[in-house]
Amino acid sequence: MPATALDSIILRDVFSTAAMRTVFSDEHRLQLYLDIEAALARVEARLGVIPADAAAEIARHCAVDALDLDRLKRDSERIGAPVQPVVAQLTALCRDDLGQWCHFGATTQDIMDTATVLQMRAALALIDQDLTAIAEALADLAGTHRDTVMAARSQLQHAIPTTFGFKMAGVLAAVLRDRERLAQLSPRVLVGQFGGAVGTLASLGPKGPAVHTALMAKLGLGTPEIAWHTARDRIAETGGFLALVTGTCGKLARDVTLLMQTEVAEVAEAAAPGRGSSSTMPQKRNPVSSVMIQAAVPVVRQLASVLYEAMVEDHERASGAWQSEWIVVPEIFCLAAGVLAHTRALVSGLSVDPARMRRNVDITNGLVTAEAVAMGLAAKIGRGNAHHLMAELSRQVLESGRPLSDVLKTNAEVTKHLDEDAIDRLCDPANYTGAAGETVDRVLARYSTGSDSAQS
Repeated sequence: MPATALDSIILRDVFSTAAMRTVFSDEHRLQLYLDIEAALARVEARLGVIPADAAAEIARHCAVDALDLDRLKRDSERIGAPVQPVVAQLTALCRDDLGQWCHFGATTQDIMDTATVLQMRAALALIDQDLTAIAEALADLAGTHRDTVMAARSQLQHAIPTTFGFKMAGVLAAVLRDRERLAQLSPRVLVGQFGGAVGTLASLGPKGPAVHTALMAKLGLGTPEIAWHTARDRIAETGGFLALVTGTCGKLARDVTLLMQTEVAEVAEAAAPGRGSSSTMPQKRNPVSSVMIQAAVPVVRQLASVLYEAMVEDHERASGAWQSEWIVVPEIFCLAAGVLAHTRALVSGLSVDPARMRRNVDITNGLVTAEAVAMGLAAKIGRGNAHHLMAELSRQVLESGRPLSDVLKTNAEVTKHLDEDAIDRLCDPANYTGAAGETVDRVLARYSTGSDSAQS
């Protein structure tokens, strides 16, 4: 019976996706083992290592449906790894003892590592699809709300004005960096494994390197310069990448959750009948995607740390550290897929309330522009003096409840240097968003250039 959130009939599509689970399913993994065995037999036959009729016979039986999975389960439990039982069944399926040429010169870890890399290739393609869709939705939000004024928050308190477009452009820029990381990462990590017992290809003699190169070419993977049985940086780097990607999503989800608070109510997740409802409070509309993202992100981060720990392995073949990857790699990808699916839904359906944002800007009676006024006075009386004066006048605003502009207009030190029009201009939040608009444009231009490059 399913026991974890990732295989639960009820929760599996809350925390992952069907597409990613398929990539890491038993059936797909076993078929990859067989695909690798078939490819190995074919290239070895072409290079004269094994007979051509043996390769044809081996390849003819490399279908997962031909395996006895119950027997494979029992044998894997007894042996401690699934490849030898797969090879035993494949060997028995072949006629005329031709199966004895199966797995020639390979070791269990060669097949398992290469299958993992093939899974990672498919999984990273799914990750990139989600990142592309998320970037598109973020670009739309950034462009639409380029000049939508809102309060920036520092330690959860109002800081100075910003724009919602600037906020979304910041997330977009991070997603674009994640896509760059993926493009740079892929050639490094999508590298197969074939080295035999300890990586030296000794069992194949002088033809070992040629078999190695031909096998990787047939599988469409990079050829490593040396075996990496106990050099696990590629796997660890991939885990670190997933931690970074989901961390980007987690930051966005945290902000959305805070902006959905009743007292703030500046954005909301997409509405649907019953979505985010409470079992007892009929008025509730809880964040759903944002909450699930924040639940999964720290787990992804901890799983990545296990992959870094697994880099510390003994000699030429590991005794335990490598095996921990069997647990972690499927889980970290499945959870990352769930995070990205929720993020995709979040940004594509996000409801934004510019009017509420503007009303919230005004709740401090203009104090959100205190820095703007201080900088306006700095040129007249010096930055330190201006800062001190505005701190005092801000206290007066808080104590009296009067608008900042009124307090400024009745202060002799201020009016000595600023007339009423100047005060009104400085107290307009829309006039103090700095280079926000230009920055949004710059990020959108980078997004557009990257999208054009990806399509060409």
